[in-house]
Amino acid sequence: MSLKTQLNDDMKTAMKAGEKPRLAVIRLALAAIKQREVDERIVLDDAQILAVLDKMIKQRRDSVQQYQAGNRQDLADQETFEINTLQTYLPQPLTNDEINALISEAITTSGATSSRDMGKIMTLLKPQLQGRADMTAVSNLVKQQFN
Repeated sequence: MSLKTQLNDDMKTAMKAGEKPRLAVIRLALAAIKQREVDERIVLDDAQILAVLDKMIKQRRDSVQQYQAGNRQDLADQETFEINTLQTYLPQPLTNDEINALISEAITTSGATSSRDMGKIMTLLKPQLQGRADMTAVSNLVKQQFN
């Protein structure tokens, strides 16, 4: 089952169950997916949908930090709920050991010798790690490999 189909099915289930907060999050995700499809005039595959969901989660994490800094715990809690709901559609996260193994493999494959080659490494890693790891943390781990 594709992610888009799963989101649509979960939307119907949430409607029938009267889960308004969950329904709102699913609708936001579907709207973001539809917006990208309309903008780019394509039908998104699962990998591209994961990228959209990953971006939404990252935006919400940033919002949580800002709300907590502004002493708005109610809004931070809402964003946290949205993060948790969206994460249910992402694949199982990778462990640090698995991420480090993929980084080592990418460095070997790309022939990278310094942090200047980071673009090559990240290009290889992104499809493998999309939705399964925080790409900012992965970027920092790659930098550590060359220091």
